[in-house]
Amino acid sequence: MALRNTEPTQTGLSTLPQPPKQLKKNLSRMLWTALFLVTIVGAAWHTESDPRQLAMGWPNMWRLLSQFLTPDWVYMKKVLPAVYETIRMAIVGTTVGAIIAIPITLLAARNVTKNRFFVFLSRTFMNLIRTIPELLFAAIFVAIVGIGAVAGILAIIFFSFAIIAKLTSESLETIDSGPLEAMTAVGASPLTWIRYAVMPQILPAFISYTLYVFEINVRTAAVLGLVGAGGIGVPLNTALAFLQYDRAASIILLIFLVVLLIEALSGTLRRRLI
Repeated sequence: MALRNTEPTQTGLSTLPQPPKQLKKNLSRMLWTALFLVTIVGAAWHTESDPRQLAMGWPNMWRLLSQFLTPDWVYMKKVLPAVYETIRMAIVGTTVGAIIAIPITLLAARNVTKNRFFVFLSRTFMNLIRTIPELLFAAIFVAIVGIGAVAGILAIIFFSFAIIAKLTSESLETIDSGPLEAMTAVGASPLTWIRYAVMPQILPAFISYTLYVFEINVRTAAVLGLVGAGGIGVPLNTALAFLQYDRAASIILLIFLVVLLIEALSGTLRRRLI
């Protein structure tokens, strides 16, 4: 007598009820998806986002885009001095900001500074500076020192200081503690083991972060001119104010080429350091 095959078929397997864990997982996924959709719809409703306005503005958008696609190549040569000023602003601001960040970086690292009060104070100061946008810094310094590149440089200094100090202090807490403990055991002074145990380990990361922030500052310096802080942003703001979109397009294209070149050079230097 042949035995009956009691194994469930593929069709039978598909009709079996799902395990409780799998069912719970599916319900959780559906719930989060629904919550995400409700959040998007609610945000669009509260901000009065209307796709019809975008559709109605498409003719104006196309007219504006057509003007941007025909840049004024002759005007591009006239704004080259402003581009050089933007690069100089980024160089000076990044360099000074990086130098100022060094002592705060050491004070904010828990494995270097044992006094918790100084660590807390340094980190609070860094976070406070990072919460202020660079455009607001530029507007403040324009009101203090007047319109010009000096206000832009001061804004870049504060922005560079906050970012470099934050990134470097976090990297500093991950260095090898062996050299620090060895030099402390033989009675080395804090300045000595910072020079011979800390700096050799953190210097490549510090330079890499400085180059990265320099890339950001070139783009930032181009925008700071919108509030009168010097650089290529001043002629860009003028071109936009007078609806000279062909000149604005030439300035934007020039900024793009400069940023692309600087990023390529900076990326090469960072890869060699790492």
